[in-house]
Amino acid sequence: MMNPRIAAAGLALAIGAAAPASAQEMRFDLQRDGDRYVRLDRQTGAISVCRDEEGGLVCRMSADERQAWDTEVADLRTRVEALEKRLADLEGRPAATGNDGLPSDEEFEKTLGFMEKFMRRFMGIAKDLEKENGRTPPDRT
Repeated sequence: MMNPRIAAAGLALAIGAAAPASAQEMRFDLQRDGDRYVRLDRQTGAISVCRDEEGGLVCRMSADERQAWDTEVADLRTRVEALEKRLADLEGRPAATGNDGLPSDEEFEKTLGFMEKFMRRFMGIAKDLEKENGRTPPDRT
């Protein structure tokens, strides 16, 4: 017994080949098969089974198509992460870690330490300059 999906695909292809040129320019070919429809994507050759649900046509990917889709999405995610890392390397900054680009607690504390060191040194220079000019800084205690 022939697989119904293969038979439907063959039928869709046969009907599509006999269709007028204007119909062949369309991306999808839709054929009724009982209470469902078989949709052929003319560009990719993918076949989906569609049903009329609540007045709208709902098409579902086959398991093979879904696996191919998931594989492609995973591949694209990997490529995006690699591009983001490469861009971060080129800009000399750490790559985003999924926390909206916010620094980690360790990075924050390190930066705060640099700022504190800078401010202490700056205030020391300011006090030295005031002493050199004969002024005494106000007592802030």
